[in-house]
Amino acid sequence: MKTRIWSIACFVVCAITVLTMGSSCDKKTDCKANITVVDQSGAAVGNIPVLLYAVIKTANGSTVTADIKAEGTTDASGQASFTFKLPAIYDVRATKADNTTTLVATGIIKLEEGKGVDKTITLK
Repeated sequence: MKTRIWSIACFVVCAITVLTMGSSCDKKTDCKANITVVDQSGAAVGNIPVLLYAVIKTANGSTVTADIKAEGTTDASGQASFTFKLPAIYDVRATKADNTTTLVATGIIKLEEGKGVDKTITLK
């Protein structure tokens, strides 16, 4: 009887060990960015186009916009969310234009593997 209880206990311990080891290998590597656009009074602004883009230096020292871009539109709470597979540094630009004025909000975000970034930018 003791042998049978010991065998069951060993089986349970082994099963828990295997399950724990298997799940620890599934590393979350996605990089998430949540951009919130607000006006000068701090109120969230919805329906604003948001562009994330990378500016890189060329061999001769000038800069160009890379092909790596993402576009989105803020929701009613002023937020646009993005998910990337790799870490990167992005410039952020949001633009609100109407018949008489154009307001722009800018910023920079750094995405790290498996982490999220929340950034608030203000239209001016």
